[in-house]
Amino acid sequence: HVQLVESGGGSVQAGGSLRLSCAVSGLTSSTYCAGWFRQAPGKEREGVAATNSVGSISYIDSVKGRFTISKDNAKNTLYLQMDSLKPEDSAMYYCAADRPRVCALSDVGEFGNRGRGTQVTVS
Repeated sequence: HVQLVESGGGSVQAGGSLRLSCAVSGLTSSTYCAGWFRQAPGKEREGVAATNSVGSISYIDSVKGRFTISKDNAKNTLYLQMDSLKPEDSAMYYCAADRPRVCALSDVGEFGNRGRGTQVTVS
């Protein structure tokens, strides 16, 4: 049984930072593609960051240089460090993981294994 549980969301002023965590169970940490996607009211879901089983990383252009995705294999936990936050980053953030043939950022939002989400609000 695969389970993903996010934590770390909240409200912050523009320019501030938040760190999201995602505890993963039911998947061996070294074998899956994992990432974060977000969805704001009235907007399309978008993949924010992804990392594959060998550590390759990709980001959506709007967060490059501000967000950092990482994974602690020993803890089987995924992180998203978000710095220099902007109001347009406000959304519900979800972590997701799967074993696709190709670990594509654009597919992260469609992974069958995902958490319930954590709200990020930037004012």
